[in-house]
Amino acid sequence: MDFLRPASWEEALAAKAEHPTAVPIAGGTDVMVEINFDHRRPEYLLDLNRIGELRDWVVGEENVELGASVPYTHIMEHLRAELPGLALASHTVASPQIRNRGGVGGNLGTASPAGDAHPALLAAGAEVEVESVRGARRIPIDAFYTGVKRNALAPDELIKSVHIKKADGPQQYSKVGTRNAMVIAVCAFGLALHPETRTVRTGIGSAAPTPVRARDAETFLNAALDEGGFWDSGKIITPSVAKQFADLVAGACNPIDDVRGTAKYRRHAVGIMARRQLGWTWEQYRTDGGGTGRTLEGAV
Repeated sequence: MDFLRPASWEEALAAKAEHPTAVPIAGGTDVMVEINFDHRRPEYLLDLNRIGELRDWVVGEENVELGASVPYTHIMEHLRAELPGLALASHTVASPQIRNRGGVGGNLGTASPAGDAHPALLAAGAEVEVESVRGARRIPIDAFYTGVKRNALAPDELIKSVHIKKADGPQQYSKVGTRNAMVIAVCAFGLALHPETRTVRTGIGSAAPTPVRARDAETFLNAALDEGGFWDSGKIITPSVAKQFADLVAGACNPIDDVRGTAKYRRHAVGIMARRQLGWTWEQYRTDGGGTGRTLEGAV
């Protein structure tokens, strides 16, 4: 196994073009596990740790450009207001040591359905910026995951950054695991309210072959909130709406039985998380001044 260590982004792109099978490594929290267990033996490792720009982030007027190697700890400490869903997801990643090393780019590159960042990125509607010596492009997060641990990257492309719209409403994230730390998700769910467009987005992790959105649930809830005048009134969402939303989210799952949990449990747990998160985010929307009225009838 050869170790390539470019000193700049341009050198990294050139190395990836020359060695398309080279496996990028930055935090190494996924790659090193696979190598140590002899699940992967790449011909080349492409070390990106000398490329400082991958650890930078820029907060713009509407979006955050997050470098692929920005550690989860930095997201938690510096971007909680702009990216609340991703900050919550970052809290659940492994241990403090790994949160200091790992970044979103590694989750995206591995494209595991259990990656902690994926539900939050789906709910926020992120775009992944990738580049090669041929040029740069942005891939919508909905089109990024192409199969089990497969993504839309071309062989000569590297992930440079992730572009995420700054939160314009409440966001939530939950993860079920067999313990509180250092655990792969049994299942995970993320929800984001987007009051500016009066829409909601979801993200499901570890309950399908790829990270997915619950599109039918989103369509239902968007219509229910609009037709019921919830966005304007700020009234509490009725239990029937919350239950139907949760059932549709659970129905979007396509899980498996494995050592971490059964398919039945995963589907049930995702539905519970969806119902609870809807209650939490909507209550925050109301508390923050969403709508013009208040009502105490009903509960989620």
